[in-house]
Amino acid sequence: MLYYLLYPLHKYFSAFYVFKYSTFRSIYAALTSILICFLIGGIVIKRLKKLNIYQPIRDDGPSTHKVKAGTPTMGGIMIVFAVTVSTLLWAKVENRFIVLTLFVFLWFALLGFVDDYLKLMRKNSKGISISYKLLIQIIGVLIVCLYLAYNPVSLNYETHIKIPLVKFPVNLGFFYFIFIAIVIIGASNAVNLTDGLDGLAIGSLIFTALSLTVVTYLVGHSKFSEYLRIIHVPESSELVIFCASIVGASVGFLWFNCHPADVFMGDVGSLSLGAVLGLISVLAKQELLLVLIGGIFVVEAISVLLQIISFRFFGKRIFKMAPLHHHFELSGIPETKIVVRFWIIAIIIALASLSLLKLR
Repeated sequence: MLYYLLYPLHKYFSAFYVFKYSTFRSIYAALTSILICFLIGGIVIKRLKKLNIYQPIRDDGPSTHKVKAGTPTMGGIMIVFAVTVSTLLWAKVENRFIVLTLFVFLWFALLGFVDDYLKLMRKNSKGISISYKLLIQIIGVLIVCLYLAYNPVSLNYETHIKIPLVKFPVNLGFFYFIFIAIVIIGASNAVNLTDGLDGLAIGSLIFTALSLTVVTYLVGHSKFSEYLRIIHVPESSELVIFCASIVGASVGFLWFNCHPADVFMGDVGSLSLGAVLGLISVLAKQELLLVLIGGIFVVEAISVLLQIISFRFFGKRIFKMAPLHHHFELSGIPETKIVVRFWIIAIIIALASLSLLKLR
């Protein structure tokens, strides 16, 4: 919106020419998201408390979590609001990738909102059943797949994926769309599973989103993409603004979510953030790189899967509790130490993953 209002003024004042650059707008998109979270954070938390929207504490969870009783949840609403407003203000809203990411972001946010609502407003409710939740996720992804089938990201590499360290893209054909569904839904649920300690998911997500900000910029830049020999997607340059908005909103939310948390984000935040990061990696044609950049979320999801398989087929548990962060909790490691160490690992993984763009 601001691009359309202010950029035309460069004809009269050369200073307004900076609005042409996605790098400039991404910086202010991040700052706008942070500011929005700071401004509405206290209001949202007070409102959630007034409505008695508190995070239910599982009886079978770590005993240390009992002190979290009375902490409001569904704080992800402020993230969704901040990212949406910031993106609409600073991005070129006619860009089809911006429209698509906003659609997926809000689709999964609505799913998370309803799930949270059912858990909190109805006694003894576990929210939307796993089967129905998966169905709604599949419907949202199916819409994306149908769109990309008729309006591919790249005409030359419409069903190709870029494998790190491999020089040439690999064509998956029809299976590419199944792959898209796995990436988006997998990322959504992986972030959701990681959201179990104060600041763990949102802090780790900052580094993932920041890395994708760099990736979308390089992919959208013709010279950089040619130099790195990665698939060039010109329209992804506007996704830099969306990624920056996520970084800003995540930083702003972390202000309230750091230990001891004043609010939890709930499914409304975790499901939407994970899904949109998955979609962005798809639109930037760097789907497998996301698996590496978001390694923390992948490991957390795998730990749950391994725990289920081990218990069902062998009657034994690999971990004291899944996801993995609960295993470390029950091993006697303080929550804050687990969170900070996961952040450090997330930074290392993100830097190492970005280096793969150059290695081939």
